[in-house]
Amino acid sequence: MEVRKRASIKSVPYEDFKDNDSLEKIAAELNEGGANVVLGSLDAAINWGRSNSPWSLTFGTSCCGIEFMAIGCARYDMSRFGWEVTRNSPRQADLIMCAGTITNKMAPVFKRLYDEMAEPKYVVAVGGCTISGGPFKKSYNVVRGINELVPVDVYIPGCPPRPEAIIYGMMQLQRKIKVEKFFGGANHKMTSEEKEASLSNGGLHGLSNENFSNAKIGNKEPIIVTGQPSQEEVENLAKEIDQLNKEQSTETNN
Repeated sequence: MEVRKRASIKSVPYEDFKDNDSLEKIAAELNEGGANVVLGSLDAAINWGRSNSPWSLTFGTSCCGIEFMAIGCARYDMSRFGWEVTRNSPRQADLIMCAGTITNKMAPVFKRLYDEMAEPKYVVAVGGCTISGGPFKKSYNVVRGINELVPVDVYIPGCPPRPEAIIYGMMQLQRKIKVEKFFGGANHKMTSEEKEASLSNGGLHGLSNENFSNAKIGNKEPIIVTGQPSQEEVENLAKEIDQLNKEQSTETNN
């Protein structure tokens, strides 16, 4: 059998990886030779995939669950954004869209499902009952906001919120995921300081890495959807996401 020698590839000096002009020149030479080369950061590529494929745990407990079902139908078609995959196991999900009332009896089970999800994981609170207890706020058997149980990333108020509001809230979650630092950030193990802080709040299960990630990416407050977005707001959000991606790519190349 004939053994053919593989083509040698000239190595790129380490200094050139820090020089944008050198990288652009190399990419241009490869493009002229017929190779399709795109320069970017691995963080941006991974976060692009993560933000466009969140797998939601099926957790509709009351009437807000109907609105979640609505965005899966043909009229709103959430599969356009990559959210159509819902899972029945927390071990296969990276997002809980809590749509409905959480009672005190249900709270331990909800917390256990959250703890069983792998990091990085996210929580979206849909509707007034989930956010604050809603019309049952003064009831003895309803949790007054799931933020008492788990860290919440996006709040979508309403009773119930319209499907457009849920879609806009999920777009805000996409925006948050896209600006995260995956390596050493959202996907890191707890440091000794974080572990100590977690243990002081009732054990390692009592505080998630998600509690720390907000400060690391500059979001100290959760994102709150205050109403139905206009077409202009959606277009501005898309431009802002593109600008964030360009800035992140420039910082990585520098």
